[in-house]
Amino acid sequence: MRAGSTVNIPANAPHNFRNVSGAPARMLCMCTPAGQDEYLLRLGDEVASKDAPPPRLTDDEIAERRQRAAQLAPAYRSELL
Repeated sequence: MRAGSTVNIPANAPHNFRNVSGAPARMLCMCTPAGQDEYLLRLGDEVASKDAPPPRLTDDEIAERRQRAAQLAPAYRSELL
């Protein structure tokens, strides 16, 4: 993917998101039908602006997020592979 690219992922298709650039990146995720957006909001951090630096998470915070993602996934018809 390059800046400005789009991709459509069919419902329930296995997929992941990964930034391999080594630089902070932003992604616009449009979820239809609605619901997955709430899942992502419950896992992520709200930032003050598009220019705000990304949050710096400790290893423990990352582990906690992964655990929370797995716990919340069934409520949003998601499965972590």
